[in-house]
Amino acid sequence: MALLHRQPRRSFIRSAAMLSGAMLAQPLLSAAAVGQKTVLSGHLWIYASRFPPDWDCTPILDDVFRELSGAGLQGVELMESILRREDAVPRLQALVSRYALPVTGTSYYGDMWDASQRQHILEDVETVVGRLAQLNATHIGLTVGDAGRRKTDQELDTQADVLVDVLGICARYGIQPNMHNHTVELMDDGRDLKEMIRRIPGLNLGPDINWLIRACVDPVAFIHTYGHQITYLHLRDQDRAGQWTEAVGDGVTDFRAIANALRQVGFTGDAAIELAFDGTPTAPLKTSWARSRRYVKSIFNW
Repeated sequence: MALLHRQPRRSFIRSAAMLSGAMLAQPLLSAAAVGQKTVLSGHLWIYASRFPPDWDCTPILDDVFRELSGAGLQGVELMESILRREDAVPRLQALVSRYALPVTGTSYYGDMWDASQRQHILEDVETVVGRLAQLNATHIGLTVGDAGRRKTDQELDTQADVLVDVLGICARYGIQPNMHNHTVELMDDGRDLKEMIRRIPGLNLGPDINWLIRACVDPVAFIHTYGHQITYLHLRDQDRAGQWTEAVGDGVTDFRAIANALRQVGFTGDAAIELAFDGTPTAPLKTSWARSRRYVKSIFNW
């Protein structure tokens, strides 16, 4: 079976758009692994997007926790910039207590292919993961960086070497890493992703379903290919024109087929809704969260 099943981008989007250490595939330590349901968090990108270039939305974290809690989500997935602040842990602990909403993890970006950044990345990961552990979080979604071109074989070797060290840090703190994707890892017939898996067999994956679609990769085929390695998911929706919708369920993504594929491969991981807007939203953000959460419950039973 081909690792990545592709369709031409235009027809794929317009025809429903649907269409080692700690990171080695292993039973999860998440809620799902101890007999409970998948924990559904909200990733705070839509708030962080207001704060370029570092995406640190600390000034509005109270809004984040209040709106995600009000929507019935079960946790908050951060971005690493928030955890770099010296006062991040007590600030977040206070919000967790106030809203009875845990921090479940964070996303993390580092140009791991760039040998000159190796030491900086490892020191940064040590800080971020250590603070995640203090918050009793579970997950970190890793992005290995975009070179803006095809990476050399040597850069892919460096990327794997740094990633192995990052996995070791996560293991020491009891944090579960997963490989998060955008579109770049899936270009060139998925070379970046395939080479990571070849160099570190059994890598845990945390695919973003919508980025799969935007890279013209069938998410159902991806799940059937890599299901034994998928431990985390990001969910977002888009319309027939390929524009992000205000809520999950408003678009044409075939989430029923995706949910069925996850059941067929025995998915036991956790997930996050990650909203993003191409234009100006018409509804309050808290409404989009609530509608998305209800829709995911109706389709996935999470």
